[in-house]
Formats: sequence, structure tokens, C-alpha cells
Amino acid sequence: MNYNSDVEGLDALSLSYNRISKEISRVIIGQDEVIKAVLISILSNGHCLLIGVPGLAKTLLVNTVAQVLDLHYNRVQFTPDLMPSDIVGSEILGEDRSFKFLKGPVFANIILADEINRTPPKTQAALLEAMQEKMVTVAGKSYPLPNPFFVLATQNPIEQEGTYPLPEAQLDRFMFNVTLSYPSFKDEIEVVKSTTSNNKPELHKILTADQIQYFQQLVRNVPIVDHVLEYAVSLSAKTRPGTALATPEVNKYLSWGAGPRASQYLVIGAKCHAAISGKYSPDIEDVHAVALQILRHRIVRNYKAEAEGITADEIIKGIF
Repeated sequence: MNYNSDVEGLDALSLSYNRISKEISRVIIGQDEVIKAVLISILSNGHCLLIGVPGLAKTLLVNTVAQVLDLHYNRVQFTPDLMPSDIVGSEILGEDRSFKFLKGPVFANIILADEINRTPPKTQAALLEAMQEKMVTVAGKSYPLPNPFFVLATQNPIEQEGTYPLPEAQLDRFMFNVTLSYPSFKDEIEVVKSTTSNNKPELHKILTADQIQYFQQLVRNVPIVDHVLEYAVSLSAKTRPGTALATPEVNKYLSWGAGPRASQYLVIGAKCHAAISGKYSPDIEDVHAVALQILRHRIVRNYKAEAEGITADEIIKGIF
């Protein structure tokens, strides 16, 4: 894939994004913002955490994305008895009496980690190295994962029985925390119409793995002016209680705030949001467009906030 300039490449990225989201919308109805977040995280080389009640097409969404992007997709159902080897793979004794590595489901371009909070921390940790280093280590040997590599994890918020809260270190690995809501009445009618008939749309493959990697590099080349970059970093800094930039509300309601990884994701997310919107450089609006989904899982509310019913989103909006 050769474009004469980054500007030409960015025009192609914006056009490809519109084609992809239109194609996905033929199957996933009324979840435009969720589709947008998932595509931004893929193009930014990040991971995405989806939180929503059952039946909101979380699994169908990732399956559809994988088809449209022509990527290899694996689904892992997280359960309390799942072992790390069930995710990354294990060594087996071959017929020639030597050990061979049998690859687990993590060796794919897109991994759907379904109900990720249903498995103990030991197994959750098996994904940490994969998400950060894009490789897994088994018996002292490292195995690189395919490129691009993207984890889409789902959580069910209504069933707390038998769940293990995700450790902060793992939450921080996710670029976005996306909350799915119920469809509108009009959208639900469309969903029921399309899913209770024999009409199944045939999806077209729009981007290849190589094209996605090219666009991921291109997003990083997008220039950003100093005041927008400083604004993004200041948003993260304002969430840290007891520091110079912390707001009174943050000092009152938060135990701790977002780390430097949040600042990095705010900048890369703003660059990607600008690129898919047809702009060649992000502004403060682009930072705002991604900030809620980047910050909401990186701040920890204290007892006072929980007692008064103050949500993470309200605190972040106050910082804007």
C-alpha cells in the first residue's frame, strides 16, 4: 500500500473508516458509538473493554468486525475453572519424545475475552503479557503473537455472583471502557425484524491485516499542536488527588487517579478520532470525544463518592 503522502493516507483512512462502519451497521443496529470506539481502539493499536447486560450483541459485534477487517478471530469463554494454559497454550510431548508448543486461542488477530471477570486473577494475568508485549512466554520461551493483535473483553454488570474484579494493572491495559446501553424502541424493532427472518446480509471484507498496520502507523504520524497535547496530559493530571492540578471535587471523591498511560491514550485516541473525522490534526474536541471512555476505568472513587452516588463519568465531566 503506497500513498504519495500522509495526507493522502489520512484521506484513505477516513474513507475506509466510513465504509467499515457502514458495513458493520448492516448487522449491528443502533450501536454507532460502540462501533466507533471499537474501530478507534483497533486503529490506535489498543484494546477495548465492553460492559453491558446480556443480549446486546457484544459477541456478534466482534465477530462482524473480524469479518469486515478480514482478521483471524477467536473467542475465549472465561469461567472460574479456566487455566492460563487454556488461553496461551501449553507444551505437549510429541511422538518423537520431544516437547512441542501447542498454541492456545490467544494466537489470533482478534480475541473476544467473554465475561473476563468470571475467572480468577491468575488466569486474567495470562492476558497481561499478551496485551502489553504482544507475545506470550511458556516454559521460558517467548512466542510472538500475530499482527495486528487486539483484545475485546466483555463484562456483565448485573451478575456479581462468582466474579473477580479486574486488577487495576489489567484495567489500565485497556484503552477504552465502553458502556453498552439498551437500544431505542425504534432500533429494537429493526433488530427484531432483521434477526427473525432469513435475510442475512453478506459482509464484504474492507481492510486487510497489512492495511490496518499501515493505518496504525499513520495515526501515530498525525501531528498534534502543543496546547492540545498539554490539555490531554492536564486532564489526566487533574484526576490525581493531592496533586497540584487536582480539582476540589477530585480531592473529595477520588482515592487515586489516572496514570501516564491515560495521557498516552488520550493523545493517540484524539489523533485517531481526528483522522477518521477527516481532519489532519486533533483539537480539544477530539480529546473530549475519547476522554470519558479512556478515563472512567482508571480512576477509583472513595466511599464518600459511592455513598453520595457520584459516578466516575460525573467526576470526569466536572474536570472538562
